[in-house]
Amino acid sequence: MRQQLSAFFASRWGIILAGVVIGLLAALLPKLGNPPNMGVCVACFERDIAGAFGLHRAAVVQYLRPEIPAFVLGSLAAALLFGEFRARAGSAPLVRFFLGVFAMIGALVFLGCPWRAILRLAGGDWNAIIGIAGLTLGVGIGGAFIKQGFSLGRSRETFKIAGGLMPALMVGILLLALAQPAFILISEKGPGSLHAPILISLAVGLLIGFLAQRTRFCTMGAIRDFVLIRDTHLLLGLLAMIVTAFLANLALGQFKPGFEAQAIAHSSHLWNFLGMVLAGLCFALAGGCPGRQLFLTGEGDTDSGVFVLGMIVGAGFAHNWLLAAAPDKLAEGVLTVGGPGLNGQVAVGIGLVFCLVLGFAMRERFE
Repeated sequence: MRQQLSAFFASRWGIILAGVVIGLLAALLPKLGNPPNMGVCVACFERDIAGAFGLHRAAVVQYLRPEIPAFVLGSLAAALLFGEFRARAGSAPLVRFFLGVFAMIGALVFLGCPWRAILRLAGGDWNAIIGIAGLTLGVGIGGAFIKQGFSLGRSRETFKIAGGLMPALMVGILLLALAQPAFILISEKGPGSLHAPILISLAVGLLIGFLAQRTRFCTMGAIRDFVLIRDTHLLLGLLAMIVTAFLANLALGQFKPGFEAQAIAHSSHLWNFLGMVLAGLCFALAGGCPGRQLFLTGEGDTDSGVFVLGMIVGAGFAHNWLLAAAPDKLAEGVLTVGGPGLNGQVAVGIGLVFCLVLGFAMRERFE
């Protein structure tokens, strides 16, 4: 039975099913309370978790999002059930940490990770087209480095307890989300105050984590595989997610087309583009989108765990140092275009230089 299920999840229909389920659930969560066009956004949710722990002081984005630990625990359940849990470590962890930091900065300049870019597009936010174009370019540059021999080195098997640290951390985060002790910060207004019921978010996250682990669903991987080798397997899942989320948004009355004054978004096109170039390049060099990094931690990959921690720390930097973009504001019929300030623009530039130096300097494959 396990072999038959594994064969199905590895098939074309398996990845399409995962895309359909993820797209549908991601469109339903805003209807149930999550922020608009943010049914699933790994970067945004990790930023909210960073705020809940006090790593930044932006009061409007502080909440222990249960979807994040649920992704890891759903992946862990699938890995254990199918015998794929393997603790591993040692593939340039410090480099991965900084890639996670800069990936978060790029995502918060755009105001969303690749998953949210897709959901923003499915909700009618045309700024997402600019972001996806930037993401594609960033992944393409990363793919070119990979073709030229870029490598973070090989990971090695390690003690099982090490592979269980990130899942254990996620259990702790989930328990804190359920208990809501006084030292955990929770937004009273803004995106952090908008959330679906905890148990629903938990169930959705567990299902997505399970399906994504079995199918290897990855937004960045879909673009990378198509650009590098014209493989459309993962791309089918991505397209299924977009189409399903679009149809669900139409049915739920959540499709609102346009560029300006979109929900938790800005129409500064240059920085939508460059923010996602940086994020895409970081994801490509690290070997997976932020969702995929979480799912890998559920399989025992401690290097992906370091990338995830880098993103959470990066969220603290982004808001404490005023690097994140501000959304568009519409007041009394007057639109104020958002986007990053000078600090955020400089940080994107530094991040791009960092990634390019890595791409050229780490082209020798490790033996």
